[in-house]
Amino acid sequence: MTARRVLTHPGPRNPARFTALPCRARPVELQLQAGIPVEQAVVQAFSQAGFSAGYLRLADASFTRLSYVIPGPAPGDGRAAWYSATHVIEDAVLAEAGLHLGRKNGAPFLHCHGLWSDVGGPLRMGHLLTGDSILARDLHVSGWGLSGATLEVQPDPETGFELFTPTATTSSRTGQPALLCRLRPNEDPHALLPQAGATLGKARIEGLGSLINTSFTDGTQDSYATEVLLRSGRLDRDGVTIEAASVGLDGEPMSGILHPHDNRICITAEVLLIAEP
Repeated sequence: MTARRVLTHPGPRNPARFTALPCRARPVELQLQAGIPVEQAVVQAFSQAGFSAGYLRLADASFTRLSYVIPGPAPGDGRAAWYSATHVIEDAVLAEAGLHLGRKNGAPFLHCHGLWSDVGGPLRMGHLLTGDSILARDLHVSGWGLSGATLEVQPDPETGFELFTPTATTSSRTGQPALLCRLRPNEDPHALLPQAGATLGKARIEGLGSLINTSFTDGTQDSYATEVLLRSGRLDRDGVTIEAASVGLDGEPMSGILHPHDNRICITAEVLLIAEP
């Protein structure tokens, strides 16, 4: 199947095909300020709640300006994929998004995938440029503040990218047991996540990443590089179930249940597993 395609990356294969660091995830309700870059609004809101790392779910948001990119063809330097030119929507409506807060070179850094449109227009999807996107109105959001681990941008020799990588931090005793994970390229997420989350048993799955020819139970996205948002997910003794949205090189989003064991990671996946009773 096309979903089983393997991409060639420029560097040596890392023998560790996933990273999973224990942490604590505390539910948070935050207010994002309008009129400033989303990046600044998120960092400010998390800081006020006492966190420098976390994951947020955004929904039903109005933007005066929304900038994003979608997957682009390989740039010719050995890396397997790249990004498109920047797309900008004025007066945009964000339907849904997921957002990781971590750090890069000691400063806050965000990674966000989502679905949006202009008013009355078709649904689009991509990688939100949080430093160049501005909310029209304050937005109430839900998510999790993390202690014990954060995502830190580090050079990745295998892919040739700088990527979010779980890094240990000072832990708190408050919050739910969780695991902050990264999955490596050409691997099956339905196989890796039970291994990564073995200590938790049952877990909620949150996150985002990229897949090769995203395979759903009712169809396949014909694009060797896609950006993916995990809309909902669960890990239990029966395995992994994930509902996701995906966009490829043509910019047309698809969504549905990911076909078990028919997907492979393109570049990376950044996943938060939160223990459930």
